[in-house]
Amino acid sequence: MVSLTIIKRNFKLERNKERIAFLIILVCLFLFLISAYSKIEDHERFSGGLSHVKVIGTYATLISWMVPIAEIGVSLLLIIPKTHKWGLYGFVSLMLVFTAYILSMLFLEEKLPCHCNLIIEKLSWTAHLWFNMGFIVLALCALWLTKKQNF
Repeated sequence: MVSLTIIKRNFKLERNKERIAFLIILVCLFLFLISAYSKIEDHERFSGGLSHVKVIGTYATLISWMVPIAEIGVSLLLIIPKTHKWGLYGFVSLMLVFTAYILSMLFLEEKLPCHCNLIIEKLSWTAHLWFNMGFIVLALCALWLTKKQNF
């Protein structure tokens, strides 16, 4: 009887971990899909903002298409159940790149052009940095929660 209770408790715990990880995946998916849509919908603004950045200005057009394509690609991995983990790895990787970009902007640029979207556009660059780090932690938590599962 005791072992049955332990099995039930473990099953419930695993189910809760799975649900929390799935909610995090949905939040990450939502962030990237909205972000990609916004960058494509107002592509001129996004590309123009990138063109003002000294370090990447010459590659602005290429980057302005590669970023939303990468976000959509990661989103597809997050949507497909068998590729959730790959999607989370891709999400963390892209967010690390975006975070490195923000850090480089803070250190290298005198004038900080903003070409973000939605709510993020209203954040300061430092707040944006914290926002990104928060999402990185969330995605890492989802990876940790699913480490033993084929989820």
